[in-house]
Amino acid sequence: MGKAATRAPDREGAVNEKLVELLGIARGDAPADTRFVGGRIVNVLTGEVEDTDVAVARGTIVGVGGGHDARETVAMERRFLLPGFLDAHVHIESSLVTPAQFARAVVPRGTTTVVCDPHEIANVHGMEGIDYLLEASEGLPLDVLVMASSCVPATDMATAGARLDASDLASLADHPRVLGLAEVMNFPGVIGGREDVLAKIGVFRGRPIDGHAPGVGGRALGAYVLGGPGSDHESTSPAEAVEKLRRGLFLFLREATNARNLADLLPALTPSNLRRVALCTDDRQPPDLLDEGGIDAMLRTLVRSGIPPLEAIRTATLNPSEYFGLRDRGALAPGRRADLVVVETLEALEVVEVWSAGRRVARHGVAEPWRAPDVRAPAPSMRLDPDALELAIPSQDRPVRVIVVVEDQIVTRSETARPSVRDGEVVADPARDLLKIAVAERHAGSGRVAVGLVRGMGLSRGAMGGTVAHDHHNVILVGADDGSMRTAARRLVAMGGGLVVAEGDRVHAELALPVGGLMSDRPIEEVRRGLDGVVAAARSLGSPLHDPFMAMSFLGLEVIPSLKITDQGLVDVDAFRKVELWA
Repeated sequence: MGKAATRAPDREGAVNEKLVELLGIARGDAPADTRFVGGRIVNVLTGEVEDTDVAVARGTIVGVGGGHDARETVAMERRFLLPGFLDAHVHIESSLVTPAQFARAVVPRGTTTVVCDPHEIANVHGMEGIDYLLEASEGLPLDVLVMASSCVPATDMATAGARLDASDLASLADHPRVLGLAEVMNFPGVIGGREDVLAKIGVFRGRPIDGHAPGVGGRALGAYVLGGPGSDHESTSPAEAVEKLRRGLFLFLREATNARNLADLLPALTPSNLRRVALCTDDRQPPDLLDEGGIDAMLRTLVRSGIPPLEAIRTATLNPSEYFGLRDRGALAPGRRADLVVVETLEALEVVEVWSAGRRVARHGVAEPWRAPDVRAPAPSMRLDPDALELAIPSQDRPVRVIVVVEDQIVTRSETARPSVRDGEVVADPARDLLKIAVAERHAGSGRVAVGLVRGMGLSRGAMGGTVAHDHHNVILVGADDGSMRTAARRLVAMGGGLVVAEGDRVHAELALPVGGLMSDRPIEEVRRGLDGVVAAARSLGSPLHDPFMAMSFLGLEVIPSLKITDQGLVDVDAFRKVELWA
């Protein structure tokens, strides 16, 4: 072979020296770094299991099949070797920890790539927040890929800490870890052809554009798909999921902490449509990540439901990789990243070892030590005077609109009820499961606060509050009396953000989240204990919910049906407009 044949020019004409080296190793001219022998290879490309070896060099698979020498040999002992799992849509901030700590939770369970939307930190700190997340996730054994946040703010019916337009997003387009445009939550804006919304889509035309269209169907769905989004993770019924698949959307099945949709959507899956399906965790908190897992737990659910293991595994490997145009991963083949997951059986899918870019990073559920990036977090955004909060609702002789929580879902219902009144003011009535809910703007110091009523949170006394309130992340409070709500607000301000449970003048439990009011800078095990504490305190005050704080956080998200509340007031999401408290 002549010298010219060994040269591998890149697009600029320069020789790709790494590729030349890898080609030599693939030919057998030099030894690989690692050879996995005696295992069973899950080939998601052909849907079969191969009894063969895998050779890895410089973080890349250089050969599948025997004959390669290597400096290190790993005996697989008939265990199965899978591609690393990919989470198709996640908000790392919802784990309440920084990216390095998030990685410590998900990597030992087989997730080696996540596609994240940093719009939580972006809605607090704008571009500074996105830059922080990119820097804080650099060089981890978890490959953190980013979709540029399309909804900062989500709509004009809430006040966020920043506003990003198409020109801001364009500045991210050339970042090597930015794939495309994150979930376009302003679905009425797409359907109605709003210029600013379409401009953001236009920046990433031809690249992955994620959708977010809860309950959208018929001609409206057709218009939404025509506008550019290519995926959706908001289906809550099989009929909705099937319609979206039929109209060309890639279906992301979701199992989050407070949006447990996977079991409900299983009837929508068929052998014919499974290649258009991927898995995502969206918003998942430490107890669920550490106890249940994430993508690995979803895979086990698919297999238990009767889906053949290889077809299930594709939904977490090849399918999302192809959707996002990631030809360097998602399968065990030459040229792909050496992201490898070792399991004992394809039925249990219990992860034994995890390798990221050819390096073993976890064994038996325990992460290997790694260095977290040393990144300074943005300064806290907490411009709120808790003593100035106006929580009173002067009474009127009319019913009020009530937000109704739906357990294990982020959708709500809307009802009307006659409120309880004392001394001319509407008061919470725990006996009727009617609590006060308030959202107070914390970013600009406007002093704006909106107050309403909510049913389904279940508190019999006291209050809970937090600075995690999707997606504007203002202060959100739910309580059985104004005094307890004000105590919770005072503590939130003093901590610089977090989660609090209070009763009267006493704080029962708290979890500080100083990074944007969204994340802790402590180890995930410590954060988990803190979260367990505030959840237990909320339950001691009567809440029956799996995670009352996650449920509360979504009561402020004005793009998920049906009735929500922001600092600007109640929002009828079905009509996509603000409405009065009094019906």
